Amino acid sequence: MATKKDDNTAILNIYASFNNTIATVTDLAGNTIGKISGGQITKHDRMKANPTIAMFIAKRVQDMCKDYKIKTLYVRMKGKTGATGIGPGAHAIVRTLTKEGFKIISIAETTSIPRGGPKKKGGRRGRRV
Repeated sequence: MATKKDDNTAILNIYASFNNTIATVTDLAGNTIGKISGGQITKHDRMKANPTIAMFIAKRVQDMCKDYKIKTLYVRMKGKTGATGIGPGAHAIVRTLTKEGFKIISIAETTSIPRGGPKKKGGRRGRRV
């Protein structure tokens, strides 16, 4: 008879802009287990979005998941709305967690896309200088 493994599954939400990296671990219902940001790791503003700091964020996420016996993760990556892409820290977090033995079920990008937006300044004939 096979032994029952006691592995839990969680969702890792990563917000990676070009100024900061924030990782939030939630259970499958959406309740927050823990949250780590680049500002909790370093004091330097220019270093918050660095892939090296993202590795330290991943280590903290690993410690958080160890308390709840989480070994499998769904990953959702999000960048700044309207930006050209996801910041440099997101892929470093996923890479580090994979090396540490976490099983990543799926990776999804959930960046918002602006559609239309507010009305531009000017009028019917446009803005005149």
